[in-house]
Amino acid sequence: MSAVFKPEVRLEPLTEALLDDVLRIENSAYAHPWTRGNFAGSLKSGYQLLALMGGNTLVGYWVAMEGVDEVHLLNITVSPEFQGQGYGVLMLDALSVWARSRQAQWLWLEVRVGNTHAMQVYERYGFRPVGERKNYYSADQGQREHAVVMSFKL
Repeated sequence: MSAVFKPEVRLEPLTEALLDDVLRIENSAYAHPWTRGNFAGSLKSGYQLLALMGGNTLVGYWVAMEGVDEVHLLNITVSPEFQGQGYGVLMLDALSVWARSRQAQWLWLEVRVGNTHAMQVYERYGFRPVGERKNYYSADQGQREHAVVMSFKL
């Protein structure tokens, strides 16, 4: 049986210096990844970007936008090599703490209807489906995929 590498982790602001690592993970995790421009624009817009670091290794990250009494999670990703080890929940915990510190009452997110694993993680965490956005995400061969809108009361 092989050992699972589980580094000691810390949370820190995600900066432009980490974007090459972010894009490597983004491109390995998704068929339709965010671009460098999406991340750079989020930084420029003042969104909250957080990196989960294991030593000098980027384990995961999230991008969130603050609104009136709410925080909208735009992207949360754990590197495929570290998935299934609880890091996604750890980052959701960090997001919840940060959102509460901003006096947010709700967390919101969209997830692809086909991403049942992510939906299960969110539902176990306490998010509930509240609606659907038709043709929200890009999909293969020029198609579009619906998104499930989920919310979590802080």
